Amino acid sequence: MILRKTIHDVRCAKKYSVALAKPLSELFNQPKPKFKFFVKNQTGLFGAPELISFEGFYAFKEQTKIDCDNFVDEICNPNRKRNLVTIFDQLSNSLCCLADMAEFIRTAHPDKSFVAAAEDCCISMNTIVEKLNTNKDLYTNLKQVILDGDKHPMTEEDRHVGELFLFDFELNGIHLEERKRQYVVNLNNFILVTGQRFMTAVEKPRIVDPTKLPDVVSKVLSKEYRYNSGGKLIVGHPSSHSEDPVLREAAFKVYNGPNAESEELLDNLLESRHKLALTCGFPSYAHRALKNSIAENPSFVMEFLNILNSELRIRSVFDYKTMKRANNNDIVSPWDVQYLTNKIKQNHLQYAMIDYASYFSLGDCMEGLNMIFNSLYNINLVFEDITPGEGWAEQLYKLAVTHNTEGLLGYIYCDFFERTGKLHNDSHYVVRGGRQLPDNSYQTPIVVVMLNVVWRENHGPVLLHPGSVENLFHEFGHAIHSMLGRTRYQHVNGTRCATDLAEFPSVLMEYYATQPQVIKHYAKHFKTRQPMPEDMLKKLYASKYLFAASEMQLQLFYSVLDQYYHTQAPQSLSTTNMLAKLQVEYYGLPYVKDTAWQLHFSHFVGYGAKYYSYLVSKALAAHTWHSFLNNDPLNGIQGERLRTECLQYGGGKPARKLVSDYLRTPVTPELLASSLIQDIDQGNEISKFSAT
Repeated sequence: MILRKTIHDVRCAKKYSVALAKPLSELFNQPKPKFKFFVKNQTGLFGAPELISFEGFYAFKEQTKIDCDNFVDEICNPNRKRNLVTIFDQLSNSLCCLADMAEFIRTAHPDKSFVAAAEDCCISMNTIVEKLNTNKDLYTNLKQVILDGDKHPMTEEDRHVGELFLFDFELNGIHLEERKRQYVVNLNNFILVTGQRFMTAVEKPRIVDPTKLPDVVSKVLSKEYRYNSGGKLIVGHPSSHSEDPVLREAAFKVYNGPNAESEELLDNLLESRHKLALTCGFPSYAHRALKNSIAENPSFVMEFLNILNSELRIRSVFDYKTMKRANNNDIVSPWDVQYLTNKIKQNHLQYAMIDYASYFSLGDCMEGLNMIFNSLYNINLVFEDITPGEGWAEQLYKLAVTHNTEGLLGYIYCDFFERTGKLHNDSHYVVRGGRQLPDNSYQTPIVVVMLNVVWRENHGPVLLHPGSVENLFHEFGHAIHSMLGRTRYQHVNGTRCATDLAEFPSVLMEYYATQPQVIKHYAKHFKTRQPMPEDMLKKLYASKYLFAASEMQLQLFYSVLDQYYHTQAPQSLSTTNMLAKLQVEYYGLPYVKDTAWQLHFSHFVGYGAKYYSYLVSKALAAHTWHSFLNNDPLNGIQGERLRTECLQYGGGKPARKLVSDYLRTPVTPELLASSLIQDIDQGNEISKFSAT
């Protein structure tokens, strides 16, 4: 209930001068000096003095426990002097200050002592949250305020955030009688463990006995994969990029073959979620998961997906015909798609990826982001030195986000480069969320953008392929959302909102990574400093829309399958039989007998019933782009409207009302589907023009 991916209570930031700031292109295109981790007068992690050493986490944990006890006492005090929701948010903030900081350090810090201390804090915070989730006095006091009003003044934002806290309580069954409440606790624990086990199973390679395979399959796989000590083949990936069609087919079928252990884990996960939902009073797990989203319910999601499917099926036929021609007019099978589309896109570009990367140095891309944010939101990314002890690894950058009239908005730490033990996924972490402080000042948000770029010393600046540029812009879309959020409460600040809303600003930034009228302002050859030629710009932009319909249809199929898994009663069909049935209606290629690719789909764990969110966010971004930004992508008036009417609210308004108010039209399944189709059709027209 209380914990919602949030922060550490680091000190408020200083004022500073930016008159002598170097261009970001220069700063990010040269090696960063290595930090001195063991010097006198260190600050602590993220500037927190108590975290100079790993022992500080233990002291931080004990102080957090004391603070939480005090807030709980205040909430339950009939003579409290403050608005109840404000106290709840301070309780949430106190927990998240440590929990989010510890979660990040647990995954990012190379020092095992820090990792162990952070893990200890994560466990302790989860224990406290479980205890608070079952505190009926907290729930009773909050429910009374929501039903009858507070004795202290309440705003609409107070009521909305209070209702979110109340809903989080009821998700955990606190309103149920004791036996059912304990059942919910047990189910939640089982779901957590089962999800972790399924995630582990997803990553496991398939171990197959080559003597039980046809000779031709055994021979082709033995050339690609290694054997274990027992003489069995280790098939760890489906070889979807291979030029050999026999290898692609064999690897696809073996890698995606049935697996009883994984099937049981997925069945148990879905069944437990369904039981949890029913126990808490929801018709299905999807109803529970979508309660405060833009969609609000599964019916909205399925109506949107069905409308979109009817339009995509027509358009994807052309895509598959194009693939078939490139496949010597042979039938296109699921194992061919990735290889063929990559091959056709590369031929369309007519330039090698390194040719494009030469115009996308990391420094120039960062300068491009700065230019975009300055034009849209009147803000700048200003480099600041990281003091000894403030960082967690070498080769970090720190950016102050400053508004030209409002001053400092927050900090973005850039952890861009590969290192041993670092997670491989690009991501955005909220280390501290913004909130209004008791003295009416504002708690400065802090986030980390994490990438996995390879820096080769003495090889010049880091050059990014176009796909990596999109990833960079996507993650900075999240980061700027966190910076621009100006809610009163940290519980709903920035990206702490519905999943189908949280991805909207980041997907919108992907447009800025591919639009010629934007790229031409910052993409310069790292040696000659000449801008990208017009022909290259057009080819790159057009390539974004090649196979857009068939690729979106695949995402739609994933989304439909996710909805069915989380709305249907378990065991009505096996997960594989349900997949095969739905593939006929929602995908352009047939199901492959004796395969079960859903057992490798890790998103069922973190995005259960919410996988559709990316398509909704993409629809919102497409509508925003074509309605407000297409003719003038750097328009400051439109940027300010996006900031003040949407981004600054975070999750502080009901999600569908927020986006409807910003778009100035009701958000309906028809609007979302038509926005995506319009985007594809306009892109296809550009692709045809580019090919001539």
